[in-house]
Amino acid sequence: MDTGVLLEYGWTLLVLIGLEGLLAADNALVMAIIVKHLPEDKQRKALLYGLGGAFIFRFGSLFFISFLIDIWQVQALGAIYLLFISINNLLKIFLNKEQEESDVVKPAKGAGFWTTVVKVELADIAFAVDSILAAVALATTLPQTSIPPIGGMDGAQFIVIFSGGMIGLILIRIAASYIVKLLKKRPGLETAAYIIVGWVGVKLAVHTLAHPQLVIIPAAFPETTLWKTIFWLVMAVVALVGWFWRPSNQVSK
Repeated sequence: MDTGVLLEYGWTLLVLIGLEGLLAADNALVMAIIVKHLPEDKQRKALLYGLGGAFIFRFGSLFFISFLIDIWQVQALGAIYLLFISINNLLKIFLNKEQEESDVVKPAKGAGFWTTVVKVELADIAFAVDSILAAVALATTLPQTSIPPIGGMDGAQFIVIFSGGMIGLILIRIAASYIVKLLKKRPGLETAAYIIVGWVGVKLAVHTLAHPQLVIIPAAFPETTLWKTIFWLVMAVVALVGWFWRPSNQVSK
């Protein structure tokens, strides 16, 4: 793997870790709500067991997606979904609407330990769909390498996606409290994260439109220096603005 390709893979992994970290803050808050009715020692166990099951799900779903990612209909659905969650969450932020947690994640009084573990797993599965699709959209346009394929995907691409997802799980369990504090100091980062999710959806849409079975735009366009420069430049600008911007109407968490 030459230096240019290695740098591109490394930069993509860093972006995935950063995006996972920002989204992990909300996820961790939801997890805390789910387990808060349990005694403190059982809270830790419920999170550990729940996230253990989530680890298996993420690996299995990623292996499954690797066989389907070259199907343009799957790419199109992924792009639409990423754009939907981006727009939906941005509307909630700008309309100053708090997310309704009680209907989705609030456990019933007296919910048992294993029922709570299942709720933790289901919640993480819901969050995993977003992060896996974003990771796949970013990684599948990376250059092919000589690393043997894993599933139906280039080995290096699979490793980048898997590493980003697993680090995301670790961030939810260990570093989420620090990320929550960062978001309170830099509230614009939450908005930036959802804009980036939408922009990744645009990237997957471009990849879909250039699919050999469609060729609505030139098939080589996603690999051009022009498009890659535009994509990463917009990504950097959004992240930079999100770091310094302090929206007055954003709900503090």
